[in-house]
Amino acid sequence: MTFSRTATALFAGLVAIATPALAQEFTVTHAQGETTLPGVPQKVVSFDFAAIETLEAIGVNIAGLPGSNLPAHLEKYASDDYAKVGSLFEPDYEALAALEPDLIIVAGRSSRAYPELANLAPTVDLSNEWTNFYGSIKANAEIIGEIFDKEAEVAALIAETEAKVEASRSAAADAGKGLVVLTSGAEVTAYGPGSRFGFIHETLGVTPVIEDVEAATHGDSISFEFILETNPDLLFVIDRDAATGQGAAAAILDNELVAETTAWKNGDVVYIDPVRAYIVNGGLVSFGIMADQVTEALNQ
Repeated sequence: MTFSRTATALFAGLVAIATPALAQEFTVTHAQGETTLPGVPQKVVSFDFAAIETLEAIGVNIAGLPGSNLPAHLEKYASDDYAKVGSLFEPDYEALAALEPDLIIVAGRSSRAYPELANLAPTVDLSNEWTNFYGSIKANAEIIGEIFDKEAEVAALIAETEAKVEASRSAAADAGKGLVVLTSGAEVTAYGPGSRFGFIHETLGVTPVIEDVEAATHGDSISFEFILETNPDLLFVIDRDAATGQGAAAAILDNELVAETTAWKNGDVVYIDPVRAYIVNGGLVSFGIMADQVTEALNQ
């Protein structure tokens, strides 16, 4: 039996279509070392809301996530279509074993569970670095792009965020000096460059009213007298309790001492989205939204 050249080519094409491409093993480097993946993951679990935002932005679906503290803007993941595999701090190992994920993502609060999770499935740690917060956010997004073969989509997302950062830096150039505080209950804590919320200074360009906050406050909660003494032109507030549904920052700060600051007198008190800043705690999507918020406040 003989085949014409055309028939032979057609037969080879049909074989190629019928035979799935072999998965190619690759290794990614992350906060806790290296993880080898047998191919692009299909069933993904993320204990990190920032990573979920990035995955959603580049068109990657997830199979499971924590069942608590879900931000309102990620409400669709409350559906039973997505497996609930524990909390932000504590994985449900039985639920994970039943799900059999191809990839588990941890970060920050869940990073301590990395060794145990890595025994269940390939796991990567996308924790951020406070001293290089924005840089680590971009690096972690690039890891996600590498894992899912979405480098171009991540590059576009980074470029979009870079534009937002530049807009903030431009607006901050002549806006005066700022102080960043976190309120929690009746306590108020200040954050300067190199701290958890130092990105407002380091990346978004707001000049700090005091360079070494920790040295000035000895790492403790600050007093209202401290806010008056530093007298910021801009006061950036992150209401920790609002992030969990019980906000009270405006009432806490509404007192005679804070009222004497330039920021309060001029109405330059900016309440940063607490869910983006505290619960999501990183990621290009939330970072871009906070950058927009700072730029809008600076341009008023």
